[in-house]
Amino acid sequence: MCNVTESKAFETGVTETETTVTQPDTVIQLSGVTKRYQAQEILSGFNLAVHDGEFFTILGPSGCGKTTVLRLIAGFEPFDEGSLMVAGQDVTLVPAERRPVNTVFQSYALFPHLSVFDNVAFGLKMAKVPKSEIQSRVDEALAMVQLQEFAARKPEQLSGGQKQRVAIARAVVNRPRVLLLDESLSALDYKLRLQMQIELKQLQRKLGITFIYVTHDQEEALSMSDRVLVMQDGRAQQVGTPRQIYESPANLFVARFIGEINVFDGVVQRELGDFQYQVLLSGRYTREVRTDRKYQEGDAVHVMLRPEDLRITSLHGEQKRVGFSGQVLERNYTGQTLDSLIQLDDGQQLKASEFFDEDDPDFDYRINEAVWVDWVHGWEHVIPKQP
Repeated sequence: MCNVTESKAFETGVTETETTVTQPDTVIQLSGVTKRYQAQEILSGFNLAVHDGEFFTILGPSGCGKTTVLRLIAGFEPFDEGSLMVAGQDVTLVPAERRPVNTVFQSYALFPHLSVFDNVAFGLKMAKVPKSEIQSRVDEALAMVQLQEFAARKPEQLSGGQKQRVAIARAVVNRPRVLLLDESLSALDYKLRLQMQIELKQLQRKLGITFIYVTHDQEEALSMSDRVLVMQDGRAQQVGTPRQIYESPANLFVARFIGEINVFDGVVQRELGDFQYQVLLSGRYTREVRTDRKYQEGDAVHVMLRPEDLRITSLHGEQKRVGFSGQVLERNYTGQTLDSLIQLDDGQQLKASEFFDEDDPDFDYRINEAVWVDWVHGWEHVIPKQP
């Protein structure tokens, strides 16, 4: 069986993930979930399917409900409405300690008086696992996170990244079907966080178990995930691969939350062929666009382009048949790229990001210089204009 509704969301940009048919490889299935805190409804009719063995990230701003989803799966919060299936078993009313999931918290929650070995072994001892098996399983878990030599140390003797690995080892030593990670890298400095993103993804592949990761950091979500769920106000806005989320956002919220985006308001003037249209942008620019859905004459649309999609050239008095004339307001060198803020003649401001090319004489345009803004036909992403 296939998940018809979710597949359709990938193809058409549907903003709700309505998972009504379970896939054979679905390990987490949330159906019709509602959660309230006092009078405030945090989740309403929420549905989600996570596949076995994937790195799945729940992404969204603070207060969107992503941590609530994680706590419901973990069993730390009761359901007001809805159900949870884990590996085909209904665990909606099963207490947290009996669910085949483990959680890695943002604070790591290590016992300061215990060694690394004893921290990792703690859950096994509570479950009365034989001592000989505890030794072998802890050794295996520490080897996975490359901390065998640190087994006798206390948490205070470890770096932030090492503590993070101990917390992961303690979670995976119990061999859960699903590992939940709540903002687990947010306490690390930037360079260590980048390193841990790579290590965490490699560990997930090695273990072959499902990771569900919660974050508000778009870079983390894009770099580590097999699929990403973007949430806002307790609702799923889009589910897809990192590339789908970035290059084909379902709506303006997703487009603006994931990186930078330039948005033109447009009106469809006429159809030019299959999924190609002539559109009037900002009431003054005529442009041919390619789309992934059908439109009618007069339909209002958003035409969106990422900063790296734009091409900037000096005018030098040349007359162009397509594109937009403007003026450079800001120019920032970032190492690999030059980022520009361009103001068009109608006052709209665009952000452009270009790979630095010191050998191109037309590349070094100055602040206040007149420039031409263009892009390759088909690079634009078009969605219906929202009310």
